[in-house]
Amino acid sequence: MIKAQIPRVYAPLFQPYRYKLFYGGRGGAKSWAFASVLLILALKEPIRILCCREFQNSTRQSVHQLLIEQIDHLNLSAFFDVQQQKIKGINGSEFIFMGLARNIQGIKSTENISIAWVEEAQTISQSSLDLLIPTIRAPRSELWFSWNPLQEDAPIEQLRSRLIDDNEAVVKKVGWQDNPWFPDELDAERRRLLVYDPAAYEHVWEGSFQTRSDALVFNERVVVQDFETPDHTRFYYGVDWGFAKDPTALIRCFILNHQLYVDYEIFGESIEIDALPNMFDQIPDIRRWPIRADSARPETISYLARQGFNIRGAKKWAGSIEDGLAYLKSFRQIVVHPRCPKIAQEFRRYAYQVDRLTLDILPKVEDANNHGIDALRYALDGLITHKARAPVFTKTALKQLGAR
Repeated sequence: MIKAQIPRVYAPLFQPYRYKLFYGGRGGAKSWAFASVLLILALKEPIRILCCREFQNSTRQSVHQLLIEQIDHLNLSAFFDVQQQKIKGINGSEFIFMGLARNIQGIKSTENISIAWVEEAQTISQSSLDLLIPTIRAPRSELWFSWNPLQEDAPIEQLRSRLIDDNEAVVKKVGWQDNPWFPDELDAERRRLLVYDPAAYEHVWEGSFQTRSDALVFNERVVVQDFETPDHTRFYYGVDWGFAKDPTALIRCFILNHQLYVDYEIFGESIEIDALPNMFDQIPDIRRWPIRADSARPETISYLARQGFNIRGAKKWAGSIEDGLAYLKSFRQIVVHPRCPKIAQEFRRYAYQVDRLTLDILPKVEDANNHGIDALRYALDGLITHKARAPVFTKTALKQLGAR
């Protein structure tokens, strides 16, 4: 009886798929789960497993040591013969280790591979993928990939995009949240990085692509920490309506000592209009204070007003988004309560567009990671001023001005 601690999210590894892609940040136990499952499968029947990565000069740069540790952890030493270059099972199973780059002939001559596991797949080149995939051609053979995302245009990310809806593929993002045995020591490190370097946190722990931190709109301006909401506080409530798959976001905030505090959030997807009052009532005192909402849904605003909420649409104008962001950035700091994880995540990801060719940061904000932030802008309607901008004149207006 093998007692292996494998998070439930990895159950598809035991099912037959041609492609198995698992990616995400640290703490998700991807490598440990892959190694455990492969050892179990190698015990069930004789299979040949290729463990590879883009660059490997020796088995010390491979998952060889990880498999040894798992063999010992699972008490399987009697069933596997650990050699310097290979690991062999007493039933005929075999683990071999190989680098993909600069090893074309070695890869091409590899035959009868049941499973190919590409570890650190974020570094694999397109030429290596083009070589590997047709090489793994034995009946019922499989290609496994595990990685921490690095660049959005990496070859493995293009493969992932193509396979999302493929019936012969399982594609899953996994992270520390999926690991029921996530150690307290790592959790402390995760929380520490969240406080001191939110941009790095998104990449390391949440599996986001590595980005230029100077493209982030609220870089180093937002902190997540516990706080007590003072008595006699003037609250501001804002709502961004959900459309299609976008969530409805409801935010409560207040201002104190030149700092903006966000102490409550509610996000809900596909919320029917008659369910909105119950959603709103989850935030304390919401019926006592004015609420400002996206004015694009006047019928929803009217319905909620009839249900007893003091709600109206927020003002909009050309450049109102930019003016709102400028106002939010004018605060000395934005403090988000830990019970508001979704808007905290938005603040860490909200970024200006970056030209992929030149890497220049553009004066346009990406239309993503913004539902809670939009609700926050609406909440502060009336405090955000309409900045004067250069007027745009029509030809007729110019003629009239010239005549004067």
